[in-house]
Amino acid sequence: MTRLPLTGIRVVEFSQMVMGPSCGMILADLGADVIKVEPPQGDRTRFFKSVASGFFNTYSRNKRSVVIDTATPEGQRTARRLIGTADVLIENFRPGLLKRFNLDHESLAPEHPRLIYCSLKGYLPGPYENRLALDEVVQMMGGLAFMTGPPGKPMRAGASVNDIMGGMFGVIAIQAALAERERTGNGAYIQSALFENNVFLMAQAMMFESVTGEVSTPWSVKASPWPSTTCSRPATASRSSFRSSVRSSGRVSAAASDSRAGLAIHGSRPARAASTIATGSSRRSPRPSASTTWHRFARRSSALGCLLRR
Repeated sequence: MTRLPLTGIRVVEFSQMVMGPSCGMILADLGADVIKVEPPQGDRTRFFKSVASGFFNTYSRNKRSVVIDTATPEGQRTARRLIGTADVLIENFRPGLLKRFNLDHESLAPEHPRLIYCSLKGYLPGPYENRLALDEVVQMMGGLAFMTGPPGKPMRAGASVNDIMGGMFGVIAIQAALAERERTGNGAYIQSALFENNVFLMAQAMMFESVTGEVSTPWSVKASPWPSTTCSRPATASRSSFRSSVRSSGRVSAAASDSRAGLAIHGSRPARAASTIATGSSRRSPRPSASTTWHRFARRSSALGCLLRR
């Protein structure tokens, strides 16, 4: 392709870690001009070590960076001028941070009515909306850790699945908002969140319990309707498979910098996951309510009990 689908779209990215950067990365892979705003000391993922040492190179490819100190009046003016040239703004800082600098949606919308503003947070509006979250926290809260680990031993998934998929839902909503703007001329305010994304991932297990009345079984021991593979030395086999895939695709860094994202959209809105479960039908009776099913299911992840009692 000589012209990518989002060529001509400018995105300003105020983000850190994985969720926001992954959203910007996919938009950049689709052709958008993504400008990452970094603080004077540089994005902190540039300096991560150990297992997080690849964060910046992985999620900031195909972007341009600019240093702006948004804590100063001059920096805030510079940021607003940059935002004035953009179609989309992405941010995933803690709730209320950009409002302190007058860079929140309410502050920008009157001046930039065509701007599509995407906030990527831990939780959507509700009792937890002002709380911070991590991928592993919502995996425990929503039951993904229960379904991943062996019985009685919840385990974090081996990738930042909620961060990355939450960023993907942000991209889907941004593309929908861009299409809507073509018809109406108006921008939009978009939210995507880790917790609600995790609920969407757990929807099939929660629906299973709601429809059948049976208790879900972790994937590590359940009888799957499709083939799965077990081996006597899973750690060795996993490392061997990973190394083989790396060798077949060339150097990891080169593959990461040159690759382009492929999208297959087969989902529904993550924020609607709970209501979708609540309206499901079943011929079995009686059937537990969606709320009861979720609480019963999610309590099996060790970190959730204290959260539900608070």
